[in-house]
Amino acid sequence: MIDLKYLLKNKDEITKKLLTRNFDHSILDKVFALGQKRNELIHTLEKLQAKRNALSEEIGIKKRNKIDASLLMEEVAEVNKEIETINKETKAIIDEVENLRLQIPNIPYDDVPVGIDENANVCLEEHATLGRGLVKNVLPHYEIASKLDIIDFARASKLAKSRFVVYKNDGAALIRALENFMLDTHIKNGYKEIMPMHLVNSSMLYGTGQLPKFAEDLFKIENEDLWLIPTAEVPVTNFHYDEILNLDTPIKYVAYTKCFRSEAGSGGRDTRGIIRQHEFHKVELVKFVDEESSLEEWKKTVNDAKSILELLEIPYREILLSTGDMGFGSAKTIDLELWIPSEQRYRETSSISIYKDFQAIRAKIRYRTKDNKTKYAHTINGSGLAIDRVVAAILENYQNNDGSITIPKVLIPYMKKEFIK
Repeated sequence: MIDLKYLLKNKDEITKKLLTRNFDHSILDKVFALGQKRNELIHTLEKLQAKRNALSEEIGIKKRNKIDASLLMEEVAEVNKEIETINKETKAIIDEVENLRLQIPNIPYDDVPVGIDENANVCLEEHATLGRGLVKNVLPHYEIASKLDIIDFARASKLAKSRFVVYKNDGAALIRALENFMLDTHIKNGYKEIMPMHLVNSSMLYGTGQLPKFAEDLFKIENEDLWLIPTAEVPVTNFHYDEILNLDTPIKYVAYTKCFRSEAGSGGRDTRGIIRQHEFHKVELVKFVDEESSLEEWKKTVNDAKSILELLEIPYREILLSTGDMGFGSAKTIDLELWIPSEQRYRETSSISIYKDFQAIRAKIRYRTKDNKTKYAHTINGSGLAIDRVVAAILENYQNNDGSITIPKVLIPYMKKEFIK
């Protein structure tokens, strides 16, 4: 959420920047109009309060002198009615402005490429020579997984519906190995582990920006104010909901969770395999930082996520997202995309975003500056990484002619074997 004072004082600049985000600027127009009306009401309210004070003072003088003040008291009663009416109208405006602000995306940094969609994204760097390089001519992950009996698609559909999978045998072990490897690596880099719940209430989803805009992408528990989390970003960011933090040094968390998404807007894409599921596994990185260090800490988070792909020796590239392609709450995002040989293209496995104070305003997360003032924290998050897509990449990039899978060197201590056969 954008600070209201900043919003009202910088109308032209904010409108110009948000127009690059495929955003309906009529919402901004309403906010500015309501802000102007609120200011007018406050001005009227101040005049009425001054009038009431003057009348009350006059009533006091008359009463001390034992002079009838009934007419003045009637006038005060009328002024009080006007004040009450204006207070109600002002509150209604404030409530409407707050609801509208929830629909306004974050302001992008100046160096974010401008564009309406992914076609304006910029490839910053490609790491195509890692491991076996840009592998070709292999079975897609879902076929090799079925042959190796490590993923069961049919029974998953029976147990739930399509876009769910059951991992078994070495498939289950590979998920567990990746989870532990990623957690161990990030903990060595200074992150503290959190194991949050998979259900949160509505306030938490408003805090990180999933509500109200993306309700259709979420799974809600019937007759309860509880939702399944779409990412660990939600419970971990809101872990400090309505708190004042000490950010002399950044607060860094890592969490492994299941994640749940309805994929309402996927349009039937990626229905085969494990690229786009309703339920999936992910390790998430979340940081709380002060304003001065936020961009530098965001860059460090990008490097922390990259290190996983480099250790696994999977080719990948770094993509700076355009204004029209990055997430609603993000001010700047880099995607890490790993190589999927069966598709002969890169697929996203992590989006590392900096939010400035956008989420912290919504979630009321603050910190004290060196001069003891209170400011909203800056938040950063990104996958470190999305595990199921890494599994797909390993099954395809490390596939051998005999149908076996070579296990990446860093995972051998976790899997306690060198091949999946």
